[in-house]
Amino acid sequence: MLDFRLNVFYTVAKRLSFTKAAAELYVTQPAVTKHIQELEHQFGTALFDRRGNQISLTAAGSLLLRHAETIMATYRQLEFDMNALKGEPGGALRLGASTTVAQYVIPPILARFHEQSVDVSISLLNGNTEQIEQALLRNDIDLGLVEGRTHHSDIRYTPFVKDELVLICRADHPLADRDEITLDELKATPILLRERGSGSLEVIEHALRGQGIKLTDLTIEMQLGSTEGIKSYLSYSRCIAFVSVFAVQEELRAGTLKIVDVQNLTINREFYSIQLQGVSEGLPDTFMRFARQHYKRRD
Repeated sequence: MLDFRLNVFYTVAKRLSFTKAAAELYVTQPAVTKHIQELEHQFGTALFDRRGNQISLTAAGSLLLRHAETIMATYRQLEFDMNALKGEPGGALRLGASTTVAQYVIPPILARFHEQSVDVSISLLNGNTEQIEQALLRNDIDLGLVEGRTHHSDIRYTPFVKDELVLICRADHPLADRDEITLDELKATPILLRERGSGSLEVIEHALRGQGIKLTDLTIEMQLGSTEGIKSYLSYSRCIAFVSVFAVQEELRAGTLKIVDVQNLTINREFYSIQLQGVSEGLPDTFMRFARQHYKRRD
């Protein structure tokens, strides 16, 4: 980092904690305080309001943070371009991925990308689609991979890979041997769903609405915060659930879960890569080209 003081400010402003910033930057807390004081002296104004153990940004601090985010993005681009010029792709990539993508889609891509680009430092933030979008808008990540699409005007959504949400149940469930069930049977059978804010729930709700079915028409037993939680719950219950086909490959091979087709209902979707509108950084673009090529080879 060419300007370490700016990096110190940026880290404190994002964490709103001198202690957390010091630990993240591997420096002492007095050193962090000194850098902030020097910046405040340079600009002739306070950048943080300090109240006991809590801090918040002043108007000047918020202004500096907006410019710092732009400068930090430029630094990342500069680092990538300099390494690329030497034929040594490197730098730092801050990824965010919604739950299904983080657990089932991206791990093989990350492993193979790391083999090819060992000098790239990658961090991965996990959350639901809404949380990943908010992280992008806060400039906490450079690139997101999500399973929903909320059409936020400041975000550019690019299709990444196709997925299908399938209805699953335990192998010994009464519906497991059926070739197909009706929409009325779907509504009558206890079902597990993801939580609000989940991209999967958004897609399921949209598909059911197309068949004249509201979520309230379903016999919802519980809403859980992860697909792994849903799969675990299914192993102890007589429920059914819609999950990504990516999430149940092992269970289908082992025969512990079965897919149940629903009459007149197929739920296809796209996973999306997301970046801020007007932003194009070398390393995120390089990573996405690699990721798309990975799944193109798989298909």
